[in-house]
Amino acid sequence: MTIENVIATVPAPDILRCAYMEIQVTDLRTAREFYVDILGLTVTAEDDQHIYLRSIEEFIHHNLVLRQGPIAAVAAFSFRVRSPEDVDRAEAWFRARGCRTERRKNGFTRGTGDSVRVEDPLGFPYEFFHDVQHVERLTWRYDLHTPGALVRLDHFNQITPDVPQAVAYIQSLGFQVTEQIRDQQGVIYAAWMRRKQTVHDTAMTGGAGPRMHHIAFSTHEKHNILAICDKLGALRKSDLIERGPGRHGVSNAFYLYLRDPDGHRIEIYTQDYYTGDPDNPVMSWDVHDNQRRDWWGNPVVASWYTEGSLVLDLDGNPQPVTERSEPSEMAVTIGADGFSYTRKDDVLEGFRLGNNL
Repeated sequence: MTIENVIATVPAPDILRCAYMEIQVTDLRTAREFYVDILGLTVTAEDDQHIYLRSIEEFIHHNLVLRQGPIAAVAAFSFRVRSPEDVDRAEAWFRARGCRTERRKNGFTRGTGDSVRVEDPLGFPYEFFHDVQHVERLTWRYDLHTPGALVRLDHFNQITPDVPQAVAYIQSLGFQVTEQIRDQQGVIYAAWMRRKQTVHDTAMTGGAGPRMHHIAFSTHEKHNILAICDKLGALRKSDLIERGPGRHGVSNAFYLYLRDPDGHRIEIYTQDYYTGDPDNPVMSWDVHDNQRRDWWGNPVVASWYTEGSLVLDLDGNPQPVTERSEPSEMAVTIGADGFSYTRKDDVLEGFRLGNNL
């Protein structure tokens, strides 16, 4: 039996959703001020090396772990699976593909049980777990809600030099593509993929990688995002705003991008759409249509295309970054003046015909 046949016999784990991210920060006190005092995430637990945070509607122990470390980087993109047996399946699935794995019966972070972490085929640190400590869901604790309340972890966004390879790999892990950016030659620049019934649990963006582009938290309404902007202005911290607020074409969501004190990118996100039917159509956007990134056609700052967070291997060392060999989306969006509007005359017709292009 060939290696390919052996791989085909190993079932993929049944992934429920993106669940949490563990990020390394260089100053835990300063990071706490950003995520707790400004963004209003709830502290579930903390010690002198870690802070465990969750959003308003979450009932598992945490959605974000801040860990003190020597450099700013991402230690884990963590997904919850349907059953304890799916942790076994995740370990076997990645081992069959020659990936390094590490298993901890008591979990890698406080509040989680049996878990496996892997260095995936793209170089990202993925984690899969099922057992978790339940905590109070704060949905009905309106006395604790802030005007900019973050209610759910929505998605990750990853940067990789080979988007087609990334899409094929993520699809084999059971994800479905909902939207993508491509050109007339078929070059794919980015793709959005989901397990839960929203636009995405993770996205693959073309560029030098592996790196983390952003982690996104949902709010209920646009006014929650505006309240965050007002708060940052009142605190004289508006320089933390990298981009927005605005409306995406891709996902249709209203957005705001912030940079934490270490430069990790955080998106505040609301009002995407349902994707749960098995025949949900894939939306394809022409790379020359600038409304894909901002529905109002506003310029996108260069840092949004070029900067991202390093990711760590299972030993805690930064993974080497590889440049993309295919054309970069930056090449068709960023000009000498920081932005060039490249929307084609026929892009509206392309938008109308975009589904399943």
